[in-house]
Amino acid sequence: MALETIPILYMLVGIIVSVIINSLFVWLAGRAFVGAEKAKFTDAIWIVIIGSVIGGILSAFNWGLVGAIITFVLWLALIKHFFDCGWIKAFIIAIVAVIIQLIVEFIIGLLFLGAMFSGLGF
Repeated sequence: MALETIPILYMLVGIIVSVIINSLFVWLAGRAFVGAEKAKFTDAIWIVIIGSVIGGILSAFNWGLVGAIITFVLWLALIKHFFDCGWIKAFIIAIVAVIIQLIVEFIIGLLFLGAMFSGLGF
């Protein structure tokens, strides 16, 4: 394998892992508000992939606040479509997914902080 392809493989693995992790948060929030019948993990994956690609394209064109608003409405529309819910539930699912992600990141940060201090002898 050529050395040039290794960074590309790392990037692809990073993208796949990121999609799976973000999909997990969207899926958990979706299950909590629309139930297991409507909130499928594969649908959450599609929400994250489509939302990320279109959001990335809008970001590349540097649309600023307008692009951010369009991206946010797009994410809500994707949640609404794939999880078969209304706009308000889609908004709640989006907010709860972000809250779940923040809580998980905080806990992981505390674990790393604890591991760091225990390794330093504190």
